[in-house]
Amino acid sequence: MGNMIYIVGIGPGDEAYLTAQARTAIEESDVIVGYTVYVELLKKSFPEKEYRTTGMRQELERCRLCAELAAEGKTVALICSGDAGVYGMASPMLEMLGEDKETDVAVIPGITAAHSGAALLGAPLGHDYCTISLSDLLTPWEVIEQRLTAAVQGDFVIVLYNPASKKRADYLKRACEIMLAAGAGEDRACGIAENIGRDGANSRVCTLAELAEAGVNMFTTVFIGNSKTRIVGDRLVTPRGYVERLSRERD
Repeated sequence: MGNMIYIVGIGPGDEAYLTAQARTAIEESDVIVGYTVYVELLKKSFPEKEYRTTGMRQELERCRLCAELAAEGKTVALICSGDAGVYGMASPMLEMLGEDKETDVAVIPGITAAHSGAALLGAPLGHDYCTISLSDLLTPWEVIEQRLTAAVQGDFVIVLYNPASKKRADYLKRACEIMLAAGAGEDRACGIAENIGRDGANSRVCTLAELAEAGVNMFTTVFIGNSKTRIVGDRLVTPRGYVERLSRERD
């Protein structure tokens, strides 16, 4: 094929989460480009492929490498975890290519952490929700704070990506304090999903007050319910309104 870049979301990591479309794109590619950790996940399933890797925070270098390989006439798969368009590589790759008419590009969706984590927890995304990253590497903390406040005031279920790192150990606690100040109660139903699609995958439910003291890392996805989200057994459930409507109709 040549002069082709597939920007592929590979899901949370386990081969079972790789979509058929993503698998086809990888099979059609001459070279796989990605962050070292994600490339290692694919090597087991596609050992015959050529791989090119870069380290963390070298996203633009990966994009440049893909552009160069495609210009040589190769078909390239630029991989990332989750969905390529959700905090993924689709945006920087398309920005870098700009108005390039010589290279074909296809964005291949994957299962993002909001959806795979929600499945572990039950049904927290049963109604309107938003995703917010707590990483202030590219977004000022003041903007993140505004978004957290607005999401609570809009009564959205909130999914937090990148809740902590070694340098941001207290960011989740800070986020919880902001949401409490915005009107979310301490008993707001919340959930935590860890190592989704990998060894050690687990989930647990808690209140917003408990969440503030929870230990999390970069492999954790955090869910904060809306005002109607409930903890049902060990699951997190956000009603859409069907049961409530049925009750009204019976009355």
